[in-house]
Amino acid sequence: MDRLTSMAVFVAAAEEGSLSSAARRFGLSASMAGKHVSAIETELKVRLMQRSTRQLRLTDAGQTYLARCKRILEELDDANREASATQQAVRGVLRVAAPLTFGALHLGNVTASYLASYPEVNVEMLLSDRYVDLLAEGIDVAIRIGRLQDSDLVARRLAPCRMVFCAAPRFCEQHGTPRDMDALRHAPRLVFSDVVSDGDWTLVAPDGRTGRIDGPVRMSSNNMQMLLATALAGGGIAYGPSFVFGEHIARGELIQLLPDHRNADLAIHAVYPSKRHVSLKLRSFITHLAEGFGDTPSWDLALPSQLPVR
Repeated sequence: MDRLTSMAVFVAAAEEGSLSSAARRFGLSASMAGKHVSAIETELKVRLMQRSTRQLRLTDAGQTYLARCKRILEELDDANREASATQQAVRGVLRVAAPLTFGALHLGNVTASYLASYPEVNVEMLLSDRYVDLLAEGIDVAIRIGRLQDSDLVARRLAPCRMVFCAAPRFCEQHGTPRDMDALRHAPRLVFSDVVSDGDWTLVAPDGRTGRIDGPVRMSSNNMQMLLATALAGGGIAYGPSFVFGEHIARGELIQLLPDHRNADLAIHAVYPSKRHVSLKLRSFITHLAEGFGDTPSWDLALPSQLPVR
């Protein structure tokens, strides 16, 4: 008997709770479905299912084997779809959710190049800093920044998200440039109020000393672009992702502070509901984003390399 077919019948029987239901799924007789499962058990020399006329129950070995079978069949399904992808058109509407600032600053160019490559795909881009329920709101993929919460979503890392301290040259001229954590603690801070990941305003000095900066707050905002504008005008010291501040540091409009200190870098991920039956439009979009950003995205090119806090 074909081993993959037998595995598929076994998985179906476990999911349906009976061999007869699994048989109907594959157009087989109940006895033939039983033979497929028995063939596996005979070869493995282990009982996978306890079967009776009324119920079917997996043994401990069956539970373990079921998880492996599902993974193998999913990988086979992925391989088959990838192999036939060149014969299929990538088309349809792709609904994408992303954080407001990151989307406005960095998704325009990469989305435009994706649309040029896939002319039969239309994109609905929904920018918001609120948490989006993908299934409830019919979202194909969401861009999320920071440490991901445990969930049933599949995640693919797209790019690093480095965190930087910075201030405008005029601020440093008026207040001095902080050279260590103690000086940074006494400086007026511009704070993002909707932080969702740990590690905010935390540093590790070159000598290994760890400190949290918790000095005076001159302004807080739930919008990172507002903090950027205030920092550029010399209003205080900002701490945030390099995708907001990095290009301004490169142009000399902001000065990166304590670049020799390490901090809690995060990551940018694409998350989507299921690994199985991923549409070609979704798969191609995520790949396009990952290749477009790369391990060193454009907003990080001016920053010195550093190891993140673990």
